[in-house]
Amino acid sequence: MNILLLGSGGREHALAWKIAASPLLTKLWCAPGNAGIAREAECVALDIGDHAAVIDFCQRNAVDLVVVGPETPLAAGIVDDLAKAGIKAFGPGKQAAQLEGSKGFTKALCTEFNIPTGAYGRFTTADDARAYVCKQGAPIVVKADGLAAGKGVVVAKTLDEAEAAIAMMFDGAFGSAGTEVVIEEFLAGREISFFALCDGETAIPLASAQDHKRVFDHDEGPNTGGMGAYSPTPFVTPEVHEQIMSRIILPTVAGMKKRGTPFRGVLYAGVMLTEQGPKLFEYNVRFGDPECQVLMLRMMSDIVPAFLAACDGELKHFDLRWYQEPALTVVMAAKGYPGDYQKGTRIDGLEDAAKIEGVEIFHAGTVAKDGAILANGGRVLNVCAMGKTVLEAQQRAYQAVDRIKWPDGFCRHDIAWQAVESERAQ
Repeated sequence: MNILLLGSGGREHALAWKIAASPLLTKLWCAPGNAGIAREAECVALDIGDHAAVIDFCQRNAVDLVVVGPETPLAAGIVDDLAKAGIKAFGPGKQAAQLEGSKGFTKALCTEFNIPTGAYGRFTTADDARAYVCKQGAPIVVKADGLAAGKGVVVAKTLDEAEAAIAMMFDGAFGSAGTEVVIEEFLAGREISFFALCDGETAIPLASAQDHKRVFDHDEGPNTGGMGAYSPTPFVTPEVHEQIMSRIILPTVAGMKKRGTPFRGVLYAGVMLTEQGPKLFEYNVRFGDPECQVLMLRMMSDIVPAFLAACDGELKHFDLRWYQEPALTVVMAAKGYPGDYQKGTRIDGLEDAAKIEGVEIFHAGTVAKDGAILANGGRVLNVCAMGKTVLEAQQRAYQAVDRIKWPDGFCRHDIAWQAVESERAQ
């Protein structure tokens, strides 16, 4: 098969690495790709926001399947446009992508289909939002309704913080994403990432994972797109797994079908394990980044037939096999992220780091120039490792980090600390 992968981040490098291993693959392109993806696929300078250009490329190159990595083209309806042109694409259509494209849409779906989530309100004016916050009290969560690259969420510990977040969003900090604001109950508990492959009717679970959203060690600092992840998480027990599938994932898939907007693709549930049981706090409509990286390392099955089964409504005949060993990824980011950061700084030592047993390095924001690898984004590298235990995977990943020579980068040094503590307690 000829396959085109859309995107340029660490998630897409992990997907390219996994797709490239498929015996079904004839040719793999990635648009626009990055310096790491170029080792797995032919990178092409396509603007993935230009749907006509993507369709033209597919037709000229006899592309059999398009795999859409990031959320922005999904929300813009690229899967619908490809389908109209007779091109198979993995991912939800525009209507179904509202599960990520609109926080309010997801909250309304939860209300309609009795999916457990936090109490909430939707607001189009700052005054109404402030009044709601004053009535509810803090801590409370303030979210821009639309897509804000993982940065449109403020967990406000005080009323002042909540009011400042409301003001920031309505003042245009996230552009059109903040024209409506969703304010919701702060859910206390442990946050996990749960993924399911969906074909519009059937959902099959992927391995569990846990992300680390805060920028600094000990979960300090602002939220980011994710600073590291590991899989599986010991906190998703068989009982919790069953509850998430039966109370959250399956009612969502059934509800979307009932509404006439069936969901096909990867459903990524951000779930809080509360004292009352698992509660949904957000949906994403694509693989998580950096969770995708650890899932691809642990997936034993060929991913290409899984994509095809999701596109063709054949998941009821399908299952996936996984390696038992845990996988862990550490995100190396440019100093200053998630705020202002410098691009173009040089990174050395990657080949030396990749020699450590069990280590795989995925590029998230890099560019090759004059034989050197340069940083070209906020989150720049995903240093991944597998091991017999989470602790061994963690040790290998940080050994690799230590070999990378990048003075302008930083990372968290405590990825998977909860799981390591859990292992030690056993």
